[in-house]
Amino acid sequence: MHGGWGPSGGTTLGSFPTDDAEQGERRGAGSEPVPLEEDPRWFRSAVMYELLVRAFQDGNGDGIGDFPGLISRLDYLQWLGVTCIWLLPFNHSPLRDGGYDVSDYYEVLPEFGTVDDVHRLLEGAHGRGMRVIMDLVMNHTSDQHPWFQSSRSSPQSPHRDWYVWSDDPDRYAEARIIFLDTESSNWTWDDTAGAYFWHRFFSHQPDLNYDNPEVRKAMLDVVRYWLGMGMDGFRLDAVPYLYEREGTNCENLPETHEFLSELRAVVDREFPNRVLLSEANQWPEDVIHYFGSAERPECHMNFHFPIMPRMFMALRRHERAPMTEILARTPALPSGCQWGLFLRNHDELT
Repeated sequence: MHGGWGPSGGTTLGSFPTDDAEQGERRGAGSEPVPLEEDPRWFRSAVMYELLVRAFQDGNGDGIGDFPGLISRLDYLQWLGVTCIWLLPFNHSPLRDGGYDVSDYYEVLPEFGTVDDVHRLLEGAHGRGMRVIMDLVMNHTSDQHPWFQSSRSSPQSPHRDWYVWSDDPDRYAEARIIFLDTESSNWTWDDTAGAYFWHRFFSHQPDLNYDNPEVRKAMLDVVRYWLGMGMDGFRLDAVPYLYEREGTNCENLPETHEFLSELRAVVDREFPNRVLLSEANQWPEDVIHYFGSAERPECHMNFHFPIMPRMFMALRRHERAPMTEILARTPALPSGCQWGLFLRNHDELT
């Protein structure tokens, strides 16, 4: 499927051959390694497979999927025709939100394996002509992250301004509450800090303060670390919410686009042929701006969220109107960019 997205790796396919000879038969006996194409626009026709490591393949018999198990299935993914694996969060986390609450950007959840295992995965995938991208949770961290623990400890902490603190819980009153079923405010009081901290998602996920240049540098360092290891790009989680400004809804702000342009410049300059995919769950007329411009490009790809439900609506109604209406609202793609179209992904399963 052109620019399409494969199914989530929710279960292991039990019919996959485990015998080396049988695997060779599946992919073609005597097949040679498939080199990666040096094509800066590889993502435009990629077949991407969303994969939850925990649920894909257990490699050590503890009942939990892990990187050694995933590595053992790379031949199967190649046989399927997958050209890029998208890994859901695998960094250290207390797992209160499926790993989207990161407590260490540089480490791997112990039950999944080690950083060395990730390196082996990248080598194995690249040797089969497949790329690998990972989720990068940019907007917020876990409240267990050492940065936040330091930030809340004292007004004099060197990390105090790494998060958004206030004495006034009525600031940014025009910003919507995303999880109305669990959160009554975007502000939560912290007894240790003696102040409120800002969070657009759950109260255990404090937002980083991107007005602080040290935060921007720290996140760019995270990007450099994983791309330097060989990662082929990132799904950038929750990017519309990076900045806050009074009198706005604190979404899709110009400052967000300025930072994404800075991020893209770093990637293009230091790590060519990688991809940035934004997760901006917005209408296409707003999402189109996350591609940037020819002079200041931002993300190579953006998810097109409204397509999926309208596809199913069109099938249910036996009429094309739901699809034609949203396509008519969709601006033309800038040159060299691509929509991330999908039938299902984890954001649409709730």
